[in-house]
Amino acid sequence: MSGPQREQNAAAALFERELELETAEQAVHRLCGHVSEGRSRLGGLLLYSGEAGLGKTSLLSEVRRIATETERCTVLFARGSESSRSVPFNVVRQLLQPALAPMTTAARQDLLSGWYDIAGPALGISPPTGPQDPQGVRDGLDWLVTQLAMKGDPVVVIIDDVHWSDAESLTWLTSYAVRLREMPLLVALSYRPNELPDHTPAFRDLVEGRSVRPVELRNLTPDAVAGLVQSAFDGKADDPFCREVWAVTGGNPYEAVELIAKARERDLKPLDESAALLRALGAAARGTGLVARLDSLGNAVTRFAFAAAVLGTEISPTLAANLAGMGPAQGADCADKLRKARILTGVSQLEFVHPLIATAVYSAIPAATRTAMHGQAAWAVSEAGQGAAVASRHLLEVHPDHDPELVEQLRVASREHLAVGAPDAARRCLERALREPPPEEERASVLYELACSTLLTSPSTTINHLKSALALPHLTEELRVDATYRLSQVYAHNNQLKEAAEVLSVQAARTPPGAGRMRLQAAHYLWKGIQSEEVDAPARSRRISELADHLRGRDDAERALLAIRAFDGVIRGEDAVQVLDRIERALVDGRLADGMSWTNTEWGFELPSIVGISFLYTDRLDRAKELFEEAIRAFEISGWSGIHLAFAHDFLGYAHRRLGDLNQAEKLLREGLRLAYRLGPGLPIQWDGTCMLIDTLLARGDVEEAQVVADENGFRPPYTPAVVLPDAMCLAGRLMLAQGRRKEAVVELEAAGRRLEERGRHNTVWAPWALDLAVAVAPDDPERARTLSTQAVRHAARFGTDSALGEALRMAAKVAEPEDALKMLDQSVGHLRKSPCKYEFAAALVDHGVALNAAGRTAEAEGRLREGREVAETCGAHGLVRTAGGLLPDAVCEEAEPAG
Repeated sequence: MSGPQREQNAAAALFERELELETAEQAVHRLCGHVSEGRSRLGGLLLYSGEAGLGKTSLLSEVRRIATETERCTVLFARGSESSRSVPFNVVRQLLQPALAPMTTAARQDLLSGWYDIAGPALGISPPTGPQDPQGVRDGLDWLVTQLAMKGDPVVVIIDDVHWSDAESLTWLTSYAVRLREMPLLVALSYRPNELPDHTPAFRDLVEGRSVRPVELRNLTPDAVAGLVQSAFDGKADDPFCREVWAVTGGNPYEAVELIAKARERDLKPLDESAALLRALGAAARGTGLVARLDSLGNAVTRFAFAAAVLGTEISPTLAANLAGMGPAQGADCADKLRKARILTGVSQLEFVHPLIATAVYSAIPAATRTAMHGQAAWAVSEAGQGAAVASRHLLEVHPDHDPELVEQLRVASREHLAVGAPDAARRCLERALREPPPEEERASVLYELACSTLLTSPSTTINHLKSALALPHLTEELRVDATYRLSQVYAHNNQLKEAAEVLSVQAARTPPGAGRMRLQAAHYLWKGIQSEEVDAPARSRRISELADHLRGRDDAERALLAIRAFDGVIRGEDAVQVLDRIERALVDGRLADGMSWTNTEWGFELPSIVGISFLYTDRLDRAKELFEEAIRAFEISGWSGIHLAFAHDFLGYAHRRLGDLNQAEKLLREGLRLAYRLGPGLPIQWDGTCMLIDTLLARGDVEEAQVVADENGFRPPYTPAVVLPDAMCLAGRLMLAQGRRKEAVVELEAAGRRLEERGRHNTVWAPWALDLAVAVAPDDPERARTLSTQAVRHAARFGTDSALGEALRMAAKVAEPEDALKMLDQSVGHLRKSPCKYEFAAALVDHGVALNAAGRTAEAEGRLREGREVAETCGAHGLVRTAGGLLPDAVCEEAEPAG
């Protein structure tokens, strides 16, 4: 497009856009102007909505001009493309590569920090190192854009035709948009409202929600079109001619400018007598008329235009000529003719003057020719060294033809997509490979790879693919074991624990003795053991005991069985010394073996997690804390920002809860829930996080806030079928008791007790149903209360940790006779003083002080209460501080609630 023509298009598009321009200027000034005034930058989101040709591009160009010329901002620009929607991170790369390109590798690494190897492959600035977690890649992009916005000039992000963005870029953009109000960053987007993509429903919610109101562009009025006509014809056009231009184009700015240009090319007089010719000229600007105009330029030019349409955006003239079957010189001549015809623009990189033209040309290619050209384009792109992932968007358009080479190309492309964090793109490649179809002996492997690509995005689809792969005869033994293990993981993470255990049992039976079989057996016992409603729990415990107790931990399979056996011992409340002995055998020199590390994909993160949980409940809290801190570091380094990172925050938070650092526990647990909910509702990890947070809030004395968390996170029956920490039903009973709902608590705790007793699960720290039930029934049946508490103390003594026994004695004292209660509380304080559990220690001190005060032993009571209050303050246990302070003589002056 010529300079004058481009300027005329822009001028036309900006007719009657004064309000829109004023809004844009104000937004840019809010972002940039406050810096010179010493105030914080204010970012935001500008949305421009309108059908094709209404001037969205020109409006964004004006925003760009204002940002760069008037305010000197850094502008990151990209344009969505109908033909490149299947290319992962296409828009992200357009935005960020120009800013990164001038930097040295060291500067990029410094800017991206720990995210370089995670987000770098998606940005095209570093080689892939293996499959990436999509959430981790998005977090890395968040970091990069935030750094650009905070460290340099104000940043304006502009994306034209965002409705044609690839799913990966749009998903990132949508999630980042919620932070714009707190960021020195302005984002301006244009889109066609009737073409919003289905692949990112959250983006539709964003632009159609109430938080941001889009600017809806309208057609030009007859007066505005008349102004354009008069400007083009030096004021010599008469009213009927101007009116006809408006009638033919409907006031669409792009079409109006095109029609006026054609009228001038034909030397039409801008008078009433020429008005009748305008309709024929208007038809030539779009659809079949445009194709006819293209045909008039000759067969070679048409072929070149078709090749350009197949290639899409940022078209290489050499590649287009190659695809059109001509040499570079002829290609250059065709490109020149298309530029003169206002169909293409650009020199070193070509693009269509307007998306309407690109769509019309692409649609005009005969179907068979289009398919063949996509096949040729895939070959040409690969020959140009652009890789299988880039070629895959063309391969997806080729008709199935039993071509094993194409299947292999698509499999390679899927691996490249996974390596940049684009599992949906990988899925599309493998689904297309199955339609080819692959050779029969490879079909099971392709299904397995397809299942791996959907693992993070669609559990139900993954299950179907893995079941199909396992039903086929050509899986290798190693792949069959791995497919089975992955299928069990997906079942478990989809809350289908029974199915997880069953598939492992079936496949283990047909697996010959060895490491593979032991791996399946270990996973079988793991998923069986974490079923809250397990039918044959005692029998399963005996079997795992027989299988594991004699093992020494010589390899990963033995270590896995020992860890599972130790966890089972924790849940059952067996001797903690023996539990710890099994854990030590499951480790190598006190650390996780390489094959059982947090990021090991063969065994998954479940095995190191149960090692940490075992430490949590056996008073080895420093080791548990160290292990879960290691998990966070490992997941962050690997870019695993989804369920893994949420899990690690939750359990590190619970380690702090057990240590008595309730402030830090609450902070970590809230962050864990935030991370978990980024993945969508209903995940099992959300139950763990919710239960741990409610338990922490109850320890703090924040009963009302605990109920708020319960309501917000769906903490109500039916409970998750998985074992959670602490036990969900026991926790529900404790919450009811704290709220004074004693009769409801009795019903809940009795049901919990029946379920746990039937399964031989007697850990009084994880599931303190008997102790809480004793308190609940004591007013009506004190004898039953004492029987329940005595039984719980016996179970705690069997487990043998100071925290278990001390807490059991503290709770049992609540239902004992006064003299017995004083002895129990004194013993409780003794045990808990030796334990690392500071909150429970504070509670025992305060309870003992209250009991001593009631017995008239005020001097002893004051000592216990002061010490209890001091420990409770360090814990952040507001309720205990208030209780202790209320009984101390200096209560008035020291009653203030601690910070945090």
